[in-house]
Amino acid sequence: MTNEEIEQVKTSWVQVMPISDRLAGLFYSKLFELDPSLRSMFPEDMEEQGKKLMAMINTAVNSLGRLSEIVPAVEAMGERHVAYGVTEDHYDTVGEALIWALGAGLGNSFTDEVKNAWVKVYTILADTMKRAAAKVAA
Repeated sequence: MTNEEIEQVKTSWVQVMPISDRLAGLFYSKLFELDPSLRSMFPEDMEEQGKKLMAMINTAVNSLGRLSEIVPAVEAMGERHVAYGVTEDHYDTVGEALIWALGAGLGNSFTDEVKNAWVKVYTILADTMKRAAAKVAA
């Protein structure tokens, strides 16, 4: 990622942090709309799950420029997701829901450049998780 892309992601994340609970709700609503079968993988009460999601994204955003520091944690998450029944296709659905939720949360601030930077971040993280999951599943 370029320094400009990192800055775009960090700046936009600061803008959505005050509405992180709403953003998590938007994300999960969209995720379950895109693939209702995913709902059974999550607890009934989604409030704590939303907080975990926002904390994980916050860690990733704060680690941009030095992502190698969080690779072991991201790989471990990918490995854990195998036990939950997560498949490689699910990562595309999650990415679509995340980008949609960020767009909804940021409104006009979600420019094409900001969107593309977020897609890069998500792709890096998802690819890392998928590689780790493939090792477990093999």
